[in-house]
Amino acid sequence: MTWTVAPEPYDSPAAAALWRAFYTEVSDRWYLLHEGRPTDPGELEREIAAQTGADLAPPRGLLLVARYGGEAAGTAGIRLLEAGTAELTRVFLYQGMRGRGGATILVRAAEDAARELGASRMVLDTRSDLVEARALYARLGYAETEPHNHAPYAEHWFAKSLT
Repeated sequence: MTWTVAPEPYDSPAAAALWRAFYTEVSDRWYLLHEGRPTDPGELEREIAAQTGADLAPPRGLLLVARYGGEAAGTAGIRLLEAGTAELTRVFLYQGMRGRGGATILVRAAEDAARELGASRMVLDTRSDLVEARALYARLGYAETEPHNHAPYAEHWFAKSLT
């Protein structure tokens, strides 16, 4: 089995399923940690619908879908924030696909796509409880930096030169 990564519309069936899985996992993880319960189903549906991913469409963004053995397995999105700076977002692999090198392949493909859009720097944010994500970014050369946004759940900000 091999990995492939290609751009895909943010609203394709595969992208929509991956977004739902991503949002459900990170939301449930937060609520379980902080409130001892999974996400309220109504809230989950509202937030999934509100965050369509339209900002991950060309010409200022891109959603990449990774496939393992031809099956959709993960995503990574980029969006240009300003001249020369892109933001990495929605990095996710289905749980059963983790540990096979897909996250590294996805992030590297997102970096290449950001360069093609003219970015020389990539930034991202994440939460404290997403320790696996923080370890991945550090391993791939991202360094913690000052906040670049005021996202409500952001607790750690990273940056990396793409030159």
